[in-house]
Amino acid sequence: MLPEGFSMPARIRFSPGRAAVLLIAAAAVTTISPAKPATGAAPVPGPPAPPPAVPPAALLPAEAIPGRPAARDVFDVATALSTVDRGDGCDDVVHGRLLRSGTGQGFQTAVPGGQLSELVARTPHPPDLAAWTAQAHRCGQVTVDDQDLPTVSTTTVTPAPAVPGAQTLSYQQVLTLPGQQAELPGLRLRTVAVAAGDVLVLLRDAGTTGLDLDTLAVAAWQHAAPRLGR
Repeated sequence: MLPEGFSMPARIRFSPGRAAVLLIAAAAVTTISPAKPATGAAPVPGPPAPPPAVPPAALLPAEAIPGRPAARDVFDVATALSTVDRGDGCDDVVHGRLLRSGTGQGFQTAVPGGQLSELVARTPHPPDLAAWTAQAHRCGQVTVDDQDLPTVSTTTVTPAPAVPGAQTLSYQQVLTLPGQQAELPGLRLRTVAVAAGDVLVLLRDAGTTGLDLDTLAVAAWQHAAPRLGR
């Protein structure tokens, strides 16, 4: 959601005859360079200190993921840069840009039928998952440019798992090409997130994984939260 577009990402190719590559970003971070003060002006305060680092141990252990997943592609959120949607917010929803700044760890791994990604982050600007859910409702069907390729995103908000003391979010997307024949399946993406205080845990699966992402997201939160003081 790795440069330009912090991606828990995947470049996923459509089947033959649909020659297109979609960049799927599960979360994204924006950093803004501080302005330089004019000569003789008072110094401009530096950016606030980043949140404490997130240890890799906060991520789900490999054995907790069903299906004997392949080797993980691990990434550090602090090294990922991206932009934030300046329009109506639907681009952020489509690309899963829940994170604007912070520190964290993430991984993506192939599982039977598709791919699973997880992000665990601490952020000084926690996302409002209730507002995000409302925005996802408003972005039910939109066309976005992904690598300059028009792509239709159909978003359905689904019931989120209940986690005491935390906000939760769950939605599913299907990505297709404009005018794509109805009998051709699109690319399915599911996102589940849990947030409380400055901690965000997000899971996303792509494809036909058949994973119980709600249960896995709750397990991810229960694993990460005590390691981050929640």
